[in-house]
Amino acid sequence: MPDRFGHYVQFQPEAGTSPAHAVEDEAVEDGPVEPDLPVGVSIYLKPLPGDTVSLTEGFQERETLRALRERNHRETIRLLADFATVNGLTVELADPARRLVRLTGSAMRMERAFRVTLSHYRGVGGRFRACSGALHLPEELAGIVESVLGLDTRPVARPRLVWRPASTAQQGYLPNQFAAFYDFPDGLDGSGQTIALIELGGGFREADTRAAFETMGLPSPRVVVVPVDGAANLPSGGGADGEVALDIQVAGGVAPGAGLAVYFSTNTDAGFADAISAAIHDRIHRPSIVSISWGGAETAWPAQAIGTMNTLLQDAAGLGISVFAASGDSLATDGIDDGAAHVVFPASSPWAIGCGGIATTISAGTIVAQTVWNDGTSGTGGGISDLFAEPAFQDSVTLPPSVNGGRKGRGVPDVAGNAAPESGYRIVADGEVLLSGGTSAVAPLWAGLVARINQGAARPAGFFLPAVYGHPELFMEVTTGSDRPAGSTIGYDAGPGWNACTGLGAPRGKAIEKMLTGTGE
Repeated sequence: MPDRFGHYVQFQPEAGTSPAHAVEDEAVEDGPVEPDLPVGVSIYLKPLPGDTVSLTEGFQERETLRALRERNHRETIRLLADFATVNGLTVELADPARRLVRLTGSAMRMERAFRVTLSHYRGVGGRFRACSGALHLPEELAGIVESVLGLDTRPVARPRLVWRPASTAQQGYLPNQFAAFYDFPDGLDGSGQTIALIELGGGFREADTRAAFETMGLPSPRVVVVPVDGAANLPSGGGADGEVALDIQVAGGVAPGAGLAVYFSTNTDAGFADAISAAIHDRIHRPSIVSISWGGAETAWPAQAIGTMNTLLQDAAGLGISVFAASGDSLATDGIDDGAAHVVFPASSPWAIGCGGIATTISAGTIVAQTVWNDGTSGTGGGISDLFAEPAFQDSVTLPPSVNGGRKGRGVPDVAGNAAPESGYRIVADGEVLLSGGTSAVAPLWAGLVARINQGAARPAGFFLPAVYGHPELFMEVTTGSDRPAGSTIGYDAGPGWNACTGLGAPRGKAIEKMLTGTGE
């Protein structure tokens, strides 16, 4: 078929940056990509007027928004199908509601289609594929495409959990005990709700789930696996298995009536975006809450990937879906030794509800003390975004200037919960009882709370931050501690009200329910 697209233009030059740009991974070239290597890319379309929401707009019915998308993007998708045909690529998926076209083909055809060179690279995280040279698209497409993800397969995130060996496991608490510690609403268990868990690796064993819930005195939850981009539930005995187990056992423990849908995808920019997109547009399982325990420093993300992830989180808000994201477990620097603070994305998105970590002292079933979780090397992430401006919902609190030069920006996190492993969650992973913590536990904890609230509400809580900022009575604030690494001056202090370590604080579950459902006095 002759090329009907006459003029190609440079598109998103950031995508063509050398693969050695990542802060955490100095990579070296490891040979050319084989011409016949199968490659898949996810092309996201730019949102059009009328199919997004602003921070001040309310909930829109899901099907109404999807219908707008399908009408608005149908013609653009036909154009992308022509582009695929011209370049010998296959349209694997075309979903106008998701603004997504998934193309597959050989590496050679992908290089020709996007005018790039693909090579293998090797870094700390292993071998991956990346492209050199700026991406190019036909002029007819360049103005309507938001991103082309998947040419680069470098891992973009890591699980945000910390664990201790089984010998210390009895020091912690069963996940369902935290529902009482945080005064979750009585008579509600999340029935009728589905919590989406985003996982970029690892897997779970049903025997572990049964054992964990038997210990909690609960029936095993309804857990369904949703494969994304060819990924699957593949327990391997690694750290990612602990992440998956933690998410299932915390979310299911505090909301035992809720269904759990686990979206397994690849740890790439395309895989992460596609998993979120699949979850928020899932018309079968219809999750009302998404829990994300994976993330990476803002500086390690390609600009186009951050752009698309952010608009997907905005889509979730428009669909009435709450998205909780872990804020990191390596303190204010996210473990990066470059003299700067780094907040974790997607927790830093103004459309995500960022979840920070607290070290909690519990006595006789009651929280008696709280401080910032910080053991010197591990601890809550938090700070001021280098990318996102201060959102309107944070106008009611005082945000500190960024330690990276005084910039004003979006403050992270928004909310918090217990994350210190010493007061952590007893879970079962790979047949072993572990004591687990990290902000990875806080995201599913809050997801379970909102599942309970949604069960008894006329409409889902959705993106509720504008409703709760300015209401300190809904939270147990944390006023002591900091997120500075040991021996470092980089970071932030806790204090009254919102702070850049624990946000607004830990939940007062029943008070939040009354606020969000309008049942308070």
